[in-house]
Amino acid sequence: MPTLDRTIIIAGAAGQGLVTVGELLSKILTRAGYEIFATQHYMSRIRGGHNSFRLRISDLPRYSSADNYDILFAFDQDATTLHSDMLHEGGTIILSDKLDAVHKQCVRIPFDKLSSNPRYENIVALGVLCSLLGLERALPEQLLSERFASKGEEIVQENIAVLISAYEWSLAHSDKCSQLPKMYAHPERILVNGNNSIALGAMAAGVKFCAFYPMTPGSSVAQTLINHSEEMGLVVEQVEDEIAAINMALGASYAGAASLVPTSGGGFALMTEAISLAGVMEQPVVIVLAQRPGPATGLPTRTEQGDLLFSMFGGHGEFPRIVLAPSTIEECFEMGHRAVSFAERYQTPAILLTDQFLADALQSLETYDLHSLGQVHRPDYSDTEPASYQRYALTPDGISPRRIPGIGKTTVLADSHAHNERGNITEDKALRNSMVKKMLLKESSIRKDVIPPRYYGNSNPDKLLICWGSSEGAVREAAESRIEHGENVAVLCFSQVYPLDVTQFIHYLENAKERVCIEGNAFGQFAWLLKGLTCIPIEKNISRYDGRPLTAGYIVHKMYEE
Repeated sequence: MPTLDRTIIIAGAAGQGLVTVGELLSKILTRAGYEIFATQHYMSRIRGGHNSFRLRISDLPRYSSADNYDILFAFDQDATTLHSDMLHEGGTIILSDKLDAVHKQCVRIPFDKLSSNPRYENIVALGVLCSLLGLERALPEQLLSERFASKGEEIVQENIAVLISAYEWSLAHSDKCSQLPKMYAHPERILVNGNNSIALGAMAAGVKFCAFYPMTPGSSVAQTLINHSEEMGLVVEQVEDEIAAINMALGASYAGAASLVPTSGGGFALMTEAISLAGVMEQPVVIVLAQRPGPATGLPTRTEQGDLLFSMFGGHGEFPRIVLAPSTIEECFEMGHRAVSFAERYQTPAILLTDQFLADALQSLETYDLHSLGQVHRPDYSDTEPASYQRYALTPDGISPRRIPGIGKTTVLADSHAHNERGNITEDKALRNSMVKKMLLKESSIRKDVIPPRYYGNSNPDKLLICWGSSEGAVREAAESRIEHGENVAVLCFSQVYPLDVTQFIHYLENAKERVCIEGNAFGQFAWLLKGLTCIPIEKNISRYDGRPLTAGYIVHKMYEE
């Protein structure tokens, strides 16, 4: 268990620079050797609205938000009203001396005295927080030098001067109760969010094309690819709508480029016809489906796990697909790579399910190990015996040889209709049956490659907590808290949600006295799937669908709620 577990919430109105403070502080803490996990909460408004940045600091990795806070940095009065009741006893509120103190332990900052320019208020905030936490001033100074280097030395020095004044004021006017224990510095560690990590994993797998229409919270996958497009030799297109995005990606895939499309639920809805097209073409494509609450526009900047069944069944007709759901930011990298690998190998759509919580969350990590990644299957670039080539040849495993048009004399046909082995349209009933059986063979091959779920705990638990995707961190933390109280609790976590191999996990379900499925939706979608596959009852569902992420405290409360 961690010996350090401290949480800071920085809150205020959109445009006050609180995210800048949070991100800078996260980088400083990462370089200083702390484990951090940060989440962002923002309202769906073009301008205004209340936002917050929640930063959890520990000496061991954490994968979920805390239920309460130790420090609240309030940029406006609303922040004190909305969040002060979530402070731990003895917690501290930091705010401007122009705002009303609402807590017995407040640090009131004279922003006007520490900076004559209001645009530097976030640097004042950063300096006070770093000082209060006992961080060496050299760390934020170095980071500000890097951050503003492109704007010239004068701007750099102005920021550092404000930082120094904030440090000196804080040392003179605040106590040391919030100082962190010293850690071993790790300047080589990285700070990434879930969408960054997915994009990096996809690039490591050789993605060369991305088409997208901006839709929160999936857009930053494309933005990360844009940031690295020149050095990685990939093309990113922002198109007129999601229908164009998926069809352009299929065209690029047909031409030989591993392709990816990021979106959210509303965009995925528009893509379903083209996903069926990918199914009949047997064309690999990766769709990153970053979930948010629906139906329709719902809560567009909040989080939910409501699109599981939609991802499994979206698209008309029957064809194989793969649905992955990473549980941590580190696993986002692995699953970004794995989604491309699966799609290319099995020549079928691969859908990567994430959500706003995981997409925007920040975590400090060791640099990724590229050598641990498997090889990605590539198309057949040969041109041997072009006259006899059959794009949809019937094979023992259902996977046909995939060649690329324009290479040599080989003709590579593609069609949206039922077709024969060469790719010509057909209505022959025997050929139709053969092609359906071919798809079923491919499904069997995929099932042999299913990622097994992770199990934590005793083999015969009183309670088995079942989860998938981003809920794992909160569920495991809830289980740890109950084990500390002497309870016999285990956890079963899924990062591949379709297809599943029942033999990998049915014994875990059978050996538990009570099964509890925990997920961020109202219907209990994964519980429904498990019951349908195993005929084993799920005695209790714990759901959250208010747009907020699952936390350990929420789960424990619901476990014992009558």
